[in-house]
Order: sequence, then C-alpha cells, then structure tokens
Amino acid sequence: MAIAERLGADGWHVVANYAHDTAGAEAVVDRIRAAGGSAAAARFDVTEEDSVRAGIAAIGEVNLVVNNATGPQPMMPVMAQTWEDHLDQLRFFVKAPLLILHAVLPAMRAVGSGRIINVGSEVVDLGNADYGHYVSAKAAMHGLTRSWARELGAFGITVNTVEPGWIPVERHAGTASEDYERYLDGMPLTYMGVPMDVAEAVAFLASPGARFITGQRLAVNGGKTMS
Repeated sequence: MAIAERLGADGWHVVANYAHDTAGAEAVVDRIRAAGGSAAAARFDVTEEDSVRAGIAAIGEVNLVVNNATGPQPMMPVMAQTWEDHLDQLRFFVKAPLLILHAVLPAMRAVGSGRIINVGSEVVDLGNADYGHYVSAKAAMHGLTRSWARELGAFGITVNTVEPGWIPVERHAGTASEDYERYLDGMPLTYMGVPMDVAEAVAFLASPGARFITGQRLAVNGGKTMS
C-alpha cells in the first residue's frame, strides 16, 4: 500500500494488482486519488500466464513494474520442507516476475525505456533457519535481477532489487517485545523501519535520479545486513 501511494504521489498512474482483497485494493486507489494522484485496481493472478497476459493487455503500456506479490510464507524445519513448498515460493518470486516481464517487455523495448523493481528480502543474506524454501526463492529472484539487468540494459530498461528487513505491519500487532529486541540486537540503527521506508527506496529506483543504476540490491533494514 505504501509503495503504491508513494508512486502515486510522484505522478505515476498506479495500477494496483490484487488477487482477492477487492476492498483493500479499492481503498488504496481511493487514497491515491484523494491525494491528487491517478490510480486504478486490476484483479488478475500473477502466477497464471493467461491471466497475466489478459491483465496487462487491459492495462495498456506499462513503464514500471514493482514485483511485490507474495503468498503464505510458513516457517518449517528443513526435514519438513517438500519440493512443493519450494515451488509455492518460486511461483511468486520467479514465475510471476517472469510472466509479467514477458507481458510488458515488448512495449518497453519499443519505447526504449522501462523500470523493473523486484522486492526481495534480507533473508537472502541472513539465511534464516526453517525458511529454506523462502530464502532460496528470494535469492533466485535477485538472480533474475542481475541477469535481466545485463540483458535489458541495451534497451534502456533498468532492473533492481529492494530488500526490506522486518517491517512491522498490522499482522505483527501481537508480536512480543522480546522478538523486536532480538531483531534489533546489533543493528546500527536501533529502531524498526516502517512501510514508507521501503516505499521511498522503490520511488528512488523508479525516479530519473536512478537512471544509471541497474542490477543492484538496496537493503532497507537499518544496516542489519551490509553489502
């Protein structure tokens, strides 16, 4: 939500894709419009090829893609993880970005510009236990970033990854204070981030000021990880 609203404030026409939460998507669109921006909601499944093709065709020319779709991310020990658990994560973090790229790339190449921003995760560097299926899929997502950046740069298209840390949102309301303290231990900036911190990073990579930046990972986590 914060990413969509921030891009709307920068003058982008925002199309908020969603799978199930119509009310939530419409609320985001309403907030963008109320702030003077332009926005619409588009319901289609980013993990299904025909759905993506039809959804992008209905939207029209796309100049910026933020790949932030996700599904459940259950923690489980490695001995409990199945190949299907890994595929569940890869569907959102590899398959969906690929399908979307296929749908938007012809128009981006035709105009000689475009921005692809993948929303990764600090877990790739932290290697969280009980999370191998999720960690490996997020690592693969940044692999796409690097390869696509090299291949698509000749067409004026930049591809980057924003890697958030733990950003508390509504679903974390019941989290114990001890969990926050453990996460903050040793972190240079000794406070939790907020969704707008991630949105600002995405907005920068979407801006003209980032026109010479591609293939990069930008961690937004208070220095929890460093490149």
